[in-house]
Amino acid sequence: MAKKSVLSALAMALTLAVSAPALSGCNSTTSNSVTTDRTQIMLVSEQEVMAEADKYYQNVLAEAKRTNTLNTNKKTYNRVRKIADKMIKIAPTFRADCKDWKWEVNVFTSDEVNAWCAAGGKIGVYTGIIDTLKLTDDELATVLSHEIAHALREHSREQMSAEYAKQTAMSVASFLGVETQKLQLADIVSQVGLSLPFSRSHETEADELGLELMYRAGYNIDAAPKLWEKMIALSGSSNGLTNLLSTHPSGEDRIENLTRVAAELKGSKTDAKK
Repeated sequence: MAKKSVLSALAMALTLAVSAPALSGCNSTTSNSVTTDRTQIMLVSEQEVMAEADKYYQNVLAEAKRTNTLNTNKKTYNRVRKIADKMIKIAPTFRADCKDWKWEVNVFTSDEVNAWCAAGGKIGVYTGIIDTLKLTDDELATVLSHEIAHALREHSREQMSAEYAKQTAMSVASFLGVETQKLQLADIVSQVGLSLPFSRSHETEADELGLELMYRAGYNIDAAPKLWEKMIALSGSSNGLTNLLSTHPSGEDRIENLTRVAAELKGSKTDAKK
């Protein structure tokens, strides 16, 4: 057994994990999109992910209330809420069941340049991203639509499923007698060759679906590349090695792709706003 190829063992174990009929599901969590129709493999239930997301969300809310950083500026909150509501209204175009989600929008007073949308439609925006980048409404719509797209496509569930498959494969390979050193090497290869590019593909997908979402909501999609110009100016351009090991595409790549998709949406024979 010592001579068994680590790749063969991992491939067999991964096949066992992915093909388990009680756990696996192949589908696309969105429809009616002109930018993505990719089939997704889910090994973790939607209910499990929703429960974990809600637990995380409630903890964040509790901490924000304790530190008096939750929705402290009514004007900023109303602005974010107004833009988010437009996105939420359009979201069922891509995913019908999200109309039943218990959507929530909150703004956290923090210097952090960040925003998120947890599974089930729990949206959090930090004042740092609004104030530091001096976001216009169209740029803020870009941020919100991108985060909502992550939730619509259930990227967190897909990531959890990928991790589950990997851990199952590693466990089975270990049981089959693959040496620890080879397993550690395989884990590193998995991180660089599977996990990180997978995350980058999610970012690109959220960029593109988010662009469709904000376009249908009536926002100027030319703001998306401009947002990333601001992000590059803030953080600096990454070199090739840093980009390879990053979980996000480079800012330059995003600008190029967003510019291309925006032109396609505006010039398509089938108007994306319909």
